[in-house]
Amino acid sequence: MKIAHIGLLVADLERAALFYEQILGLQRIHRPPLAFEGLWYGLDQGQQIHLMRLNNPYAHCEQPPHGGRDHHIAMQAHNFQALKTQLDQAGIPFTLSQSGRSALFCRDPDGNTIELIEA
Repeated sequence: MKIAHIGLLVADLERAALFYEQILGLQRIHRPPLAFEGLWYGLDQGQQIHLMRLNNPYAHCEQPPHGGRDHHIAMQAHNFQALKTQLDQAGIPFTLSQSGRSALFCRDPDGNTIELIEA
């Protein structure tokens, strides 16, 4: 098996698009008409991230300071060092993996945790 897609809730599609496209460098793909607004992004091997503009029942929940102790998605980054620089320049905080691996955890503008692992 492989993951087909991961769905993440966002409040503002334009703000989310800036993060996923300009910071992470993902490319939008076709999204069929659905009953809610959203954006789809293509990953390697046909996998996808679906951003959905829906009410987030977890929006007011406290999140741990280190994203590795929270629900998250992990992606291998082919340009790991460049992404670290991009996050720094954009003022997006991140924490390094506490296991010593070349990995970091950051949050998108809606608090969804993203783990980036050096490929």
